[in-house]
Amino acid sequence: MTILAAFMVPHPPLIIPDVGKGGEEQIRATIDAYENIASQIAELRPETIIITSPHAVMYADYFHISDGKGATGSFSRFGASQVSFKETYDTELRDEICALADETQFPAGVLGERDKNLDHGVMVPLYFIRKKYNDFRILRSGLSGLALSDHYRYGMMIRKAVEKTGRKCVIIASGDLSHKLQEYGPYGYAAEGPQYDRRIMDVMGKAAFGELFEFGESFCDKAAECGHRSFVIMAGAFDGMAVEAKAYSHEDVTGVGYGICSFYPLVKDETRHFLDDYMKKQEEELKRKTEEADPYVKLARKSLESFILRREIIAVPDDIPEEMRTKKAGTFVSLHKEGKLRGCIGTISPVRSCVAEEIIYNAVSAAARDPRFSPVRADELKWLEISVDELSEPEAIDTADQLDVKRYGVIVSKGARRGLLLPDLEGVDTVDDQINIAMNKAGIHSYEDVRLERFEVIRHT
Repeated sequence: MTILAAFMVPHPPLIIPDVGKGGEEQIRATIDAYENIASQIAELRPETIIITSPHAVMYADYFHISDGKGATGSFSRFGASQVSFKETYDTELRDEICALADETQFPAGVLGERDKNLDHGVMVPLYFIRKKYNDFRILRSGLSGLALSDHYRYGMMIRKAVEKTGRKCVIIASGDLSHKLQEYGPYGYAAEGPQYDRRIMDVMGKAAFGELFEFGESFCDKAAECGHRSFVIMAGAFDGMAVEAKAYSHEDVTGVGYGICSFYPLVKDETRHFLDDYMKKQEEELKRKTEEADPYVKLARKSLESFILRREIIAVPDDIPEEMRTKKAGTFVSLHKEGKLRGCIGTISPVRSCVAEEIIYNAVSAAARDPRFSPVRADELKWLEISVDELSEPEAIDTADQLDVKRYGVIVSKGARRGLLLPDLEGVDTVDDQINIAMNKAGIHSYEDVRLERFEVIRHT
């Protein structure tokens, strides 16, 4: 194993004295912990330090690795341009990761770099490390909007590339914790904030990496966490290994959580293949849900499987309930993969001969024509969770007071622009949230007056 160790660290610019100007003393425990792990890295003498940062280039469906021979950066945007860096990239290791990604058709590589300057998620840890040790190159990678399982796989791929090149490496999983820990903080307070910090420090302090998959998307969003995906990449690099973990500090005095932990690999441990365990549970649960699904959902699955596997749109089957062949209604078909939306397309009012046809065509569109996502691949089919919403006729309302986020969906209109949001969606807790999301989908600005309509749904799962 040539990954010598890994470290979970935060990246508050405040911690740099030229930025904090004395304010950094309020997070003295974090500073002391940072100094400690920098000394450990100096003793390890890695050839390459791999840094994953939430503030590097990030795409919804791709892991970006910084290209070129190196990069520069400074804290100029934080009023301290005198604190600067000039880093050299490990191009051989980067090329090996890219080759493995190409070989396995994994979405990672050097495409699409928008900003070649180092970000503060990289520079803050480098500030402490460079004070103790300088004989290394770096590899800088962003995160993605993909599922946590893909982040774990990415970590496994990084480890494989490290082993193939024979590099002695340290991984820095850069990321703050919750940004909603205190009312006086810059992002305010949410109950999920302290909950996230308690959970993540417990999980990372005992290297219980399998539990990282149990943090739901909605929970993480409400906690406004920063580094969870960075931590999952790091965990993937230790797949199948026993790990000695130690937590050094946790602080929340600024309203943002800062946690520091170290991880040292020990020996192979076949009980710690956490991705395999997680995917097995997912497969079993989805198989059960598929078997128990109602006829509406079974038809949607049959439709999208036919289209994705054979490029065929099915006819309305004979063996469905009579009501599906005679009733007309607008329908939305929603696809989720590991808790994340994977596609959602529908019709507000019926446009086809019956609700069964609406489902057949909307399922195909959700899988292949949602502009927010790449088309669903054949290998993703068994991982999809499908729901079908059958819509009532929309009715105009005068004010938002006539909405209920759990009961009613909303349609907002301004001229030809029209946006819809279904009711009872995870993470959408208020009517204001519901209306704002619908307006954003329609390209309607917050200052514009809109026409409101509401509708109810029968949700089929």
